Amino acid sequence: MSGFVPPPYPYDRLHRLLPVADAFAGGAVDLSIGTPFDPPPDTVVAALAGSGTERSYPPSMGTPGLRTAAADWMQRRFGVDVPIDQVAAAVGTKEFVATLPQWMRLRTPDRDTVLYPAISYPTYAMGATLAGCRAVAVPLRDDGTVDLDAIADEDIERALLLWVNSPGNPTGALDDLGAAAAWGRAHEVPVFSDECYVEFTWDGPGRTILEHGLDGVIAVHSLSKRSNLAGVRAGFYAGDAELVAYLRGVRQHAGLMVPGPAQAAAVAAFDDDEHVEVQRDRYLSRLDLMASVLSSWSGIAVKRPGGAFYLWIPVDDGWEFTERLAAAGGAIVSPGEFYGEQGTGFVRVAVVQPDDRIELVAERLSAAH
Repeated sequence: MSGFVPPPYPYDRLHRLLPVADAFAGGAVDLSIGTPFDPPPDTVVAALAGSGTERSYPPSMGTPGLRTAAADWMQRRFGVDVPIDQVAAAVGTKEFVATLPQWMRLRTPDRDTVLYPAISYPTYAMGATLAGCRAVAVPLRDDGTVDLDAIADEDIERALLLWVNSPGNPTGALDDLGAAAAWGRAHEVPVFSDECYVEFTWDGPGRTILEHGLDGVIAVHSLSKRSNLAGVRAGFYAGDAELVAYLRGVRQHAGLMVPGPAQAAAVAAFDDDEHVEVQRDRYLSRLDLMASVLSSWSGIAVKRPGGAFYLWIPVDDGWEFTERLAAAGGAIVSPGEFYGEQGTGFVRVAVVQPDDRIELVAERLSAAH
Protein backbone atom coordinates (compact mmCIF):
# COMPACT_ATOMS: atom_id res chain seq x y z
CA MET A 1 0.00 0.00 0.00
CA SER A 2 1.07 3.55 -0.64
CA GLY A 3 -0.49 6.78 0.52
CA PHE A 4 0.36 10.44 0.64
CA VAL A 5 4.08 11.14 0.78
CA PRO A 6 4.85 14.72 1.85
CA PRO A 7 7.09 16.50 -0.65
CA PRO A 8 10.37 17.99 0.57
CA TYR A 9 9.79 21.20 2.48
CA PRO A 10 10.86 23.90 -0.01
CA TYR A 11 13.40 25.64 2.20
CA ASP A 12 15.08 22.36 3.15
CA ARG A 13 16.30 22.21 -0.46
CA LEU A 14 18.58 25.17 0.28
CA HIS A 15 20.61 23.35 2.94
CA ARG A 16 23.28 22.31 0.44
CA LEU A 17 24.16 25.99 -0.08
CA LEU A 18 24.83 26.69 3.60
CA PRO A 19 28.46 25.46 3.56
CA VAL A 20 29.17 27.76 0.59
CA ALA A 21 27.73 30.80 2.34
CA ASP A 22 29.21 29.87 5.73
CA ALA A 23 32.70 30.01 4.24
CA PHE A 24 32.57 33.82 4.49
CA ALA A 25 33.80 35.63 7.57
CA GLY A 26 30.64 36.29 9.51
CA GLY A 27 28.93 33.24 8.03
CA ALA A 28 25.80 32.79 5.97
CA VAL A 29 23.12 35.48 5.91
CA ASP A 30 19.74 33.80 5.51
CA LEU A 31 17.41 35.90 3.39
CA SER A 32 15.33 32.93 2.25
CA ILE A 33 12.56 32.74 4.86
CA GLY A 34 10.35 35.60 5.97
CA THR A 35 10.98 35.05 9.66
CA PRO A 36 11.39 38.22 11.75
CA PHE A 37 14.66 38.92 13.54
CA ASP A 38 13.91 42.34 15.04
CA PRO A 39 12.65 42.54 18.64
CA PRO A 40 9.00 42.92 19.60
CA PRO A 41 8.04 45.79 21.93
CA ASP A 42 8.93 45.41 25.60
CA THR A 43 5.28 45.93 26.56
CA VAL A 44 4.31 42.89 24.50
CA VAL A 45 6.98 40.71 26.09
CA ALA A 46 5.85 41.88 29.53
CA ALA A 47 2.25 40.97 28.72
CA LEU A 48 3.38 37.55 27.50
CA ALA A 49 5.29 36.90 30.71
CA GLY A 50 2.91 38.35 33.27
CA SER A 51 -0.69 37.67 32.23
CA GLY A 52 -1.27 34.77 34.64
CA THR A 53 -3.39 33.07 31.98
CA GLU A 54 -1.25 29.96 31.62
CA ARG A 55 -3.25 27.99 34.19
CA SER A 56 -6.59 27.65 32.44
CA TYR A 57 -7.74 26.65 28.98
CA PRO A 58 -8.04 29.76 26.81
CA PRO A 59 -11.20 30.37 24.78
CA SER A 60 -10.76 28.94 21.29
CA MET A 61 -12.56 31.88 19.68
CA GLY A 62 -10.23 34.30 21.48
CA THR A 63 -10.72 36.32 24.64
CA PRO A 64 -13.06 39.32 24.50
CA GLY A 65 -9.94 41.45 25.01
CA LEU A 66 -8.17 40.00 21.97
CA ARG A 67 -11.21 40.23 19.71
CA THR A 68 -11.87 43.80 20.84
CA ALA A 69 -8.23 44.80 20.28
CA ALA A 70 -8.35 43.30 16.78
CA ALA A 71 -11.61 45.05 15.95
CA ASP A 72 -10.29 48.37 17.30
CA TRP A 73 -7.13 47.99 15.22
CA MET A 74 -9.16 47.38 12.05
CA GLN A 75 -11.22 50.48 12.76
CA ARG A 76 -8.10 52.62 13.32
CA ARG A 77 -6.17 51.16 10.40
CA PHE A 78 -8.87 50.79 7.75
CA GLY A 79 -11.94 52.61 9.02
CA VAL A 80 -14.02 49.41 9.04
CA ASP A 81 -16.34 48.39 11.84
CA VAL A 82 -16.45 44.66 12.56
CA PRO A 83 -18.54 43.33 15.47
CA ILE A 84 -16.34 41.33 17.83
CA ASP A 85 -18.61 38.30 17.34
CA GLN A 86 -17.34 38.31 13.75
CA VAL A 87 -13.69 38.18 14.89
CA ALA A 88 -11.97 34.98 16.07
CA ALA A 89 -8.47 33.90 17.00
CA ALA A 90 -6.14 31.70 14.95
CA VAL A 91 -3.08 29.77 16.19
CA GLY A 92 -0.88 31.64 13.79
CA THR A 93 -2.29 32.14 10.32
CA LYS A 94 -0.28 29.35 8.68
CA GLU A 95 -2.31 26.89 10.74
CA PHE A 96 -5.49 28.62 9.59
CA VAL A 97 -4.45 28.49 5.93
CA ALA A 98 -3.40 24.84 6.10
CA THR A 99 -6.52 23.55 7.87
CA LEU A 100 -9.18 25.74 6.25
CA PRO A 101 -9.96 23.50 3.22
CA GLN A 102 -10.83 20.49 5.37
CA TRP A 103 -13.24 22.54 7.51
CA MET A 104 -14.81 24.13 4.44
CA ARG A 105 -15.15 20.75 2.70
CA LEU A 106 -17.12 19.46 5.71
CA ARG A 107 -19.40 22.47 5.33
CA THR A 108 -19.84 22.12 1.56
CA PRO A 109 -19.06 18.48 0.67
CA ASP A 110 -20.25 18.82 -2.94
CA ARG A 111 -17.39 21.22 -3.69
CA ASP A 112 -13.74 20.18 -3.82
CA THR A 113 -11.63 22.95 -5.38
CA VAL A 114 -9.40 25.54 -3.70
CA LEU A 115 -8.51 28.45 -5.98
CA TYR A 116 -5.30 30.32 -5.17
CA PRO A 117 -2.84 32.72 -6.87
CA ALA A 118 -0.47 30.95 -9.27
CA ILE A 119 2.55 32.61 -7.63
CA SER A 120 1.98 32.46 -3.90
CA TYR A 121 2.64 31.09 -0.44
CA PRO A 122 2.91 27.29 -0.87
CA THR A 123 0.53 26.51 1.99
CA TYR A 124 -2.56 27.58 0.01
CA ALA A 125 -2.05 24.62 -2.34
CA MET A 126 -0.76 22.28 0.37
CA GLY A 127 -3.82 22.94 2.53
CA ALA A 128 -5.99 21.75 -0.35
CA THR A 129 -3.84 18.66 -0.82
CA LEU A 130 -3.97 17.77 2.88
CA ALA A 131 -7.75 18.01 2.76
CA GLY A 132 -8.03 15.77 -0.30
CA CYS A 133 -9.16 18.74 -2.41
CA ARG A 134 -8.14 19.98 -5.85
CA ALA A 135 -5.69 22.89 -5.79
CA VAL A 136 -6.24 25.06 -8.88
CA ALA A 137 -3.87 27.95 -9.53
CA VAL A 138 -5.35 31.22 -10.81
CA PRO A 139 -2.98 32.91 -13.28
CA LEU A 140 -1.58 36.34 -12.45
CA ARG A 141 -1.67 39.35 -14.73
CA ASP A 142 1.52 41.27 -15.47
CA ASP A 143 0.72 43.65 -12.60
CA GLY A 144 0.58 40.76 -10.12
CA THR A 145 -3.20 40.74 -9.64
CA VAL A 146 -5.14 37.49 -9.96
CA ASP A 147 -6.83 37.09 -13.34
CA LEU A 148 -10.31 36.14 -12.17
CA ASP A 149 -11.55 36.05 -15.77
CA ALA A 150 -9.16 33.14 -16.43
CA ILE A 151 -10.93 30.79 -13.99
CA ALA A 152 -12.72 28.04 -15.92
CA ASP A 153 -16.47 27.66 -15.46
CA GLU A 154 -16.05 24.07 -14.25
CA ASP A 155 -13.61 25.20 -11.58
CA ILE A 156 -16.01 27.93 -10.45
CA GLU A 157 -18.79 25.35 -10.10
CA ARG A 158 -16.54 23.18 -7.93
CA ALA A 159 -14.90 26.03 -6.00
CA LEU A 160 -14.87 25.66 -2.25
CA LEU A 161 -13.07 28.96 -1.72
CA LEU A 162 -10.75 31.50 -3.32
CA TRP A 163 -7.56 32.74 -1.66
CA VAL A 164 -6.18 36.21 -2.40
CA ASN A 165 -3.07 37.71 -0.82
CA SER A 166 -2.27 41.42 -0.77
CA PRO A 167 0.45 42.59 -0.41
CA GLY A 168 1.45 39.32 -1.99
CA ASN A 169 4.09 36.82 -0.95
CA PRO A 170 6.48 36.53 -2.81
CA THR A 171 5.81 39.30 -5.33
CA GLY A 172 4.83 42.19 -3.07
CA ALA A 173 2.06 43.03 -5.57
CA LEU A 174 -1.14 44.75 -4.43
CA ASP A 175 -4.28 42.97 -5.58
CA ASP A 176 -7.71 44.40 -6.37
CA LEU A 177 -9.55 43.21 -3.27
CA GLY A 178 -12.78 44.89 -4.26
CA ALA A 179 -12.83 42.93 -7.52
CA ALA A 180 -12.16 39.69 -5.63
CA ALA A 181 -15.01 40.35 -3.20
CA ALA A 182 -17.40 41.13 -6.05
CA TRP A 183 -16.35 38.00 -7.98
CA GLY A 184 -16.90 35.81 -4.94
CA ARG A 185 -20.38 37.19 -4.29
CA ALA A 186 -21.35 36.88 -7.95
CA HIS A 187 -20.32 33.22 -8.02
CA GLU A 188 -21.25 32.37 -4.40
CA VAL A 189 -17.66 31.39 -3.62
CA PRO A 190 -16.26 32.48 -0.22
CA VAL A 191 -13.17 34.67 -0.59
CA PHE A 192 -10.40 34.49 2.03
CA SER A 193 -7.99 37.41 1.97
CA ASP A 194 -4.55 36.86 3.51
CA GLU A 195 -3.49 40.33 4.64
CA CYS A 196 -0.57 39.55 6.95
CA TYR A 197 1.74 42.06 5.19
CA VAL A 198 -0.76 44.91 5.10
CA GLU A 199 1.22 47.09 7.54
CA PHE A 200 4.06 47.02 5.03
CA THR A 201 2.22 48.56 2.10
CA TRP A 202 4.47 51.02 0.29
CA ASP A 203 2.30 52.16 -2.62
CA GLY A 204 -0.62 53.95 -1.00
CA PRO A 205 -2.47 53.04 2.19
CA GLY A 206 -2.94 49.49 3.42
CA ARG A 207 -6.17 47.87 2.28
CA THR A 208 -8.47 45.12 3.54
CA ILE A 209 -11.15 43.22 1.68
CA LEU A 210 -13.51 44.13 4.53
CA GLU A 211 -13.67 47.69 3.18
CA HIS A 212 -15.95 46.21 0.51
CA GLY A 213 -18.41 44.67 2.97
CA LEU A 214 -18.34 41.63 5.23
CA ASP A 215 -20.69 39.31 3.38
CA GLY A 216 -18.99 36.28 1.81
CA VAL A 217 -15.45 37.35 2.71
CA ILE A 218 -12.94 36.71 5.48
CA ALA A 219 -9.79 38.74 6.18
CA VAL A 220 -6.89 36.90 7.84
CA HIS A 221 -4.35 38.85 9.91
CA SER A 222 -1.20 37.94 11.79
CA LEU A 223 1.12 39.43 14.39
CA SER A 224 4.10 37.47 13.06
CA LYS A 225 5.14 40.17 10.59
CA ARG A 226 3.47 43.26 12.06
CA SER A 227 4.95 42.87 15.54
CA ASN A 228 7.84 40.38 15.14
CA LEU A 229 5.88 37.71 17.02
CA ALA A 230 6.16 34.70 14.73
CA GLY A 231 7.13 32.51 17.68
CA VAL A 232 4.02 33.44 19.66
CA ARG A 233 1.59 32.06 17.02
CA ALA A 234 -1.25 34.54 17.27
CA GLY A 235 -3.52 35.89 14.58
CA PHE A 236 -7.19 36.32 13.79
CA TYR A 237 -9.80 36.02 11.08
CA ALA A 238 -12.79 38.31 10.65
CA GLY A 239 -15.67 38.99 8.31
CA ASP A 240 -18.81 37.13 7.21
CA ALA A 241 -20.93 36.31 10.28
CA GLU A 242 -21.99 32.81 9.19
CA LEU A 243 -18.49 31.77 8.08
CA VAL A 244 -16.86 33.03 11.27
CA ALA A 245 -19.46 31.29 13.43
CA TYR A 246 -19.03 28.01 11.53
CA LEU A 247 -15.23 28.06 11.64
CA ARG A 248 -15.22 29.14 15.27
CA GLY A 249 -17.39 26.15 16.16
CA VAL A 250 -15.50 23.49 14.24
CA ARG A 251 -12.13 24.81 15.36
CA GLN A 252 -13.28 24.67 18.97
CA HIS A 253 -14.14 20.99 18.54
CA ALA A 254 -10.67 20.44 17.06
CA GLY A 255 -9.05 21.97 20.15
CA LEU A 256 -7.42 24.85 18.26
CA MET A 257 -6.59 27.45 20.93
CA VAL A 258 -4.16 30.35 21.05
CA PRO A 259 -2.40 30.01 24.45
CA GLY A 260 -3.61 32.47 27.05
CA PRO A 261 -0.26 34.30 27.42
CA ALA A 262 -0.07 34.66 23.64
CA GLN A 263 -3.54 36.21 23.60
CA ALA A 264 -2.49 38.70 26.28
CA ALA A 265 0.58 39.60 24.22
CA ALA A 266 -1.61 40.01 21.14
CA VAL A 267 -3.79 42.56 22.93
CA ALA A 268 -0.72 44.62 23.81
CA ALA A 269 0.59 44.36 20.24
CA PHE A 270 -2.65 45.40 18.53
CA ASP A 271 -3.06 48.30 20.95
CA ASP A 272 0.36 49.73 19.98
CA ASP A 273 0.85 51.25 16.52
CA GLU A 274 4.12 53.08 17.25
CA HIS A 275 6.35 49.99 17.05
CA VAL A 276 4.91 49.19 13.62
CA GLU A 277 6.08 52.55 12.27
CA VAL A 278 9.58 51.76 13.52
CA GLN A 279 9.48 48.38 11.77
CA ARG A 280 8.19 49.95 8.55
CA ASP A 281 11.18 52.27 8.47
CA ARG A 282 13.55 49.33 9.00
CA TYR A 283 12.13 47.26 6.17
CA LEU A 284 11.90 50.17 3.77
CA SER A 285 15.55 51.06 4.36
CA ARG A 286 16.65 47.44 3.85
CA LEU A 287 14.60 47.05 0.69
CA ASP A 288 16.17 50.17 -0.81
CA LEU A 289 19.69 49.12 0.18
CA MET A 290 19.39 45.56 -1.16
CA ALA A 291 17.66 46.69 -4.34
CA SER A 292 20.52 49.10 -5.04
CA VAL A 293 23.29 46.61 -4.24
CA LEU A 294 21.72 43.71 -6.17
CA SER A 295 21.08 45.97 -9.16
CA SER A 296 24.74 46.99 -9.28
CA TRP A 297 26.03 43.45 -8.74
CA SER A 298 23.71 41.61 -11.13
CA GLY A 299 23.03 44.21 -13.79
CA ILE A 300 19.29 43.63 -13.27
CA ALA A 301 17.00 46.55 -12.45
CA VAL A 302 15.73 45.44 -9.04
CA LYS A 303 12.60 47.34 -8.03
CA ARG A 304 11.01 48.00 -4.68
CA PRO A 305 7.70 46.08 -4.37
CA GLY A 306 4.29 47.60 -3.84
CA GLY A 307 4.26 46.01 -0.40
CA ALA A 308 5.80 43.37 1.91
CA PHE A 309 9.50 42.97 2.69
CA TYR A 310 10.58 40.87 -0.29
CA LEU A 311 12.43 41.70 -3.47
CA TRP A 312 11.03 39.64 -6.37
CA ILE A 313 13.74 39.67 -9.00
CA PRO A 314 13.38 38.49 -12.62
CA VAL A 315 16.35 36.30 -13.59
CA ASP A 316 17.24 33.83 -16.32
CA ASP A 317 17.47 30.85 -13.97
CA GLY A 318 16.30 31.04 -10.34
CA TRP A 319 18.54 28.27 -9.01
CA GLU A 320 21.62 29.52 -10.89
CA PHE A 321 21.16 33.02 -9.46
CA THR A 322 20.61 31.61 -5.97
CA GLU A 323 23.81 29.58 -6.15
CA ARG A 324 25.79 32.51 -7.55
CA LEU A 325 24.56 34.84 -4.80
CA ALA A 326 25.54 32.32 -2.11
CA ALA A 327 29.03 32.07 -3.62
CA ALA A 328 29.55 35.82 -4.12
CA GLY A 329 27.77 37.31 -1.11
CA GLY A 330 27.22 34.49 1.39
CA ALA A 331 23.48 35.14 1.18
CA ILE A 332 20.81 32.43 0.97
CA VAL A 333 17.69 33.40 -1.00
CA SER A 334 14.73 31.49 -2.44
CA PRO A 335 14.35 30.36 -6.06
CA GLY A 336 10.99 31.49 -7.40
CA GLU A 337 9.88 27.95 -8.20
CA PHE A 338 9.12 27.51 -4.49
CA TYR A 339 6.06 29.67 -5.10
CA GLY A 340 4.65 28.04 -8.23
CA GLU A 341 5.56 27.23 -11.82
CA GLN A 342 5.01 30.84 -12.90
CA GLY A 343 7.81 31.83 -10.52
CA THR A 344 10.62 29.81 -12.08
CA GLY A 345 12.25 32.86 -13.67
CA PHE A 346 12.54 34.75 -10.38
CA VAL A 347 14.21 34.75 -6.97
CA ARG A 348 12.83 36.10 -3.70
CA VAL A 349 15.01 38.03 -1.25
CA ALA A 350 13.60 38.55 2.27
CA VAL A 351 15.16 41.60 3.94
CA VAL A 352 14.43 40.29 7.44
CA GLN A 353 17.90 40.11 8.95
CA PRO A 354 19.16 42.92 11.23
CA ASP A 355 20.75 45.93 9.56
CA ASP A 356 24.32 44.84 10.24
CA ARG A 357 23.71 41.49 8.48
CA ILE A 358 22.08 43.17 5.49
CA GLU A 359 25.00 45.60 5.30
CA LEU A 360 27.43 42.65 5.45
CA VAL A 361 25.90 41.19 2.30
CA ALA A 362 26.04 44.60 0.66
CA GLU A 363 29.75 44.90 1.48
CA ARG A 364 30.53 41.44 0.12
CA LEU A 365 28.68 42.06 -3.13
CA SER A 366 30.23 45.49 -3.56
CA ALA A 367 33.67 43.92 -3.14
CA ALA A 368 32.79 41.15 -5.62
CA HIS A 369 31.47 43.54 -8.26
